[in-house]
Parts: sequence; C-alpha cells; structure tokens
Amino acid sequence: MIFDQAEESEFVGPPVDAEMIRQAEDVLRVRLPKSYVDLLAVQNGGLLKNRCFPTEFANSWADDHICVDALWGVGGDWGVDVVSPGLIAEWQYPEIGVVLGITPSAGHDTVMLDYSECGPLGEPSVAYVDEDRVPRRLADSFTEFVNGLVSCRTYGDDED
Repeated sequence: MIFDQAEESEFVGPPVDAEMIRQAEDVLRVRLPKSYVDLLAVQNGGLLKNRCFPTEFANSWADDHICVDALWGVGGDWGVDVVSPGLIAEWQYPEIGVVLGITPSAGHDTVMLDYSECGPLGEPSVAYVDEDRVPRRLADSFTEFVNGLVSCRTYGDDED
C-alpha cells in the first residue's frame, strides 16, 4: 500500500464506487487511469508512505527530486473532482489535466495527470509543474509514478 496507514488524514475520501468515478470523470472531462481507480478502490486518497520522486531536473524543491505529501481521491472534501478545477484557476497551472495531490509548498508547485499528448480518453503521463508553470514529465503513467515513489530519507530528509 502506498498510503501511510499509521495516520488519520483529512485527505482520505469516502469509499469509492463506480458512480463516484463516473461523476468525477464527468466533472473533469477525462477518463481517470485504471491504476488510479484501482488504488482508490483500496483507499480513496491519503497521505503517502513514500513521498519523494527522483527527477533529472532541478526544481524549486531540490536539485534531484520532488516531494508529494498526499494524493487526492474522488468525492468528499478533497477529491480531485472537487479541488483540481479550482486549483488550476487559482494557481494558474497549465490546463493539461488533473491536479493529483498536494506538495509541501501547498500550491507553488504540484503534480498533475497530463493528458496533453494522449487526449481526455487516453492514458495520461504524470507531470511536475513548478513555479514557472512549465510541465515536466515525471513518469509515462500513473503506475510508473507510484512505483517510483521513494522514502525521503533517500535524499537525507528526516521526515517521511
């Protein structure tokens, strides 16, 4: 499990059913990746156990990685369908897809499902959007992104 089971989190949404997924996809106007939907069936969002993802580019967080505190699920107070459209407008993120979760900067940077190459029905890549608002590819798929998350201790950070 990628989520930190030891902590209660406001980011954990209600149990997911097919209707919630359909409604989220209608609001977002995209098909959510199957691997993401499958994960939400186990737990609908939450704080991550491993929060860092290695990068080949320097960014406002670090020279060689980013940090993501939590992934949002669907529905509830913190579902991607609830928060992503507003965050894209508020923080002027590029309109490439769906804001996926929250970083320690709480808005100055983010991680998004990027549908710019595949279209709304395709398999999105995962992109990091820094303060310059230029999307940079992290992973070719949501599965690759989740599998690439590592402990922040890898980078000398004490927190995980």
